[in-house]
Amino acid sequence: MTREGASKKPSSADADDPDSLRRQAEAADRELIRLLNERAVLAAKLEAAELEGAKVDSKPAADCRLPPAVDGLLADVQRWNEGPLSAAALQAVYRELAGGWRALARRHRVAFLGPAYTYSHLATLHRFSHSVDPIPVGSIAAVFEEVVRGQSDFGVVPVENSTDGRIADTLDMFTRLRVRICGEVPLRIHHSLLGRSARADIVEVHSKPQALSQCRNWLARHMPGAQLVEVASTVTAAQTARDRPGIAAIAGAQAGAMYGLDVLAENIEDNQSNVTRFFVIGEESAGRTGRDKMSAMFEVPHKPGALADAMNIFKKAKLNLTWIESFPIARPEGGYMFFIELDGHETDAKVKKALAALEKKTLRLEVLGSYPRSEPVG
Repeated sequence: MTREGASKKPSSADADDPDSLRRQAEAADRELIRLLNERAVLAAKLEAAELEGAKVDSKPAADCRLPPAVDGLLADVQRWNEGPLSAAALQAVYRELAGGWRALARRHRVAFLGPAYTYSHLATLHRFSHSVDPIPVGSIAAVFEEVVRGQSDFGVVPVENSTDGRIADTLDMFTRLRVRICGEVPLRIHHSLLGRSARADIVEVHSKPQALSQCRNWLARHMPGAQLVEVASTVTAAQTARDRPGIAAIAGAQAGAMYGLDVLAENIEDNQSNVTRFFVIGEESAGRTGRDKMSAMFEVPHKPGALADAMNIFKKAKLNLTWIESFPIARPEGGYMFFIELDGHETDAKVKKALAALEKKTLRLEVLGSYPRSEPVG
């Protein structure tokens, strides 16, 4: 070999051999870990600075916001991303990082309607990542009780579905126990038919009533001979499908993976834009972000025009109502509680003025909380 050949630099082909690529990947991983830890330190300093600026009491209040600026950062990630990773993939990474930043200060307990891998659990993971202690409980009422008694820092409860409407158990608990709404999680709901038998051998389909309702047209067309059986949760259905041949479950794909079930059909929901919205409940409202919602409930006198007079307050204040529900009050004399949601934060001047005017026309008025507006996930 000539001296010139011996001193020749490695070709691009040599740089792309497996050993070289592994060394490059390891170097990138080491640098990434260093930067992630540096980012965690900055997140902690930023949170401390914001708390100092707000002159918050030394005893930390339960705050269900993502760590400072992360709500906005998720939108920035989508804007900054140039690929090849998808924006959704990078946002999922940042959600997990946000949970890790928060866990540096304190690991929160979050109650949800269990068991694990229900849609309530998935909403909890989307909001808080894996850096919390998940507390599965047996009912929506138990989620509220966990928060009120201080046994959990936060709770995640479903409030409405785009197909089936309001979740009555959640609205009922707001009338019974005092908590604050401090976040929302609009979760896209994708149902799968899961089982260990061939689809032609399925004689029963199990799921919770809401899931069966959201797939009723698909079931009528594709499983007309199967008996529909209502159970307590989608995960209960998955457990049954695991243990009994001829039974299929309607549940999320994650539950199917958990219980070793085959996906017999996926995305069987009738409404492909099927979304269940969850509220995050705690002790305090979230701080103002400038892109907020506020929820309240009130009761008006039982006389003509009382509700119209109440609604006219928001029209005059030019406040946009995004949601209104009526709910019967469980008492001998009856009556209705009205739940509203509007664009704005309870500390906004025109919101405060509207609430003051509303209080004069109601028998009962409670602000349920303020929280940042969130886009659907999942």
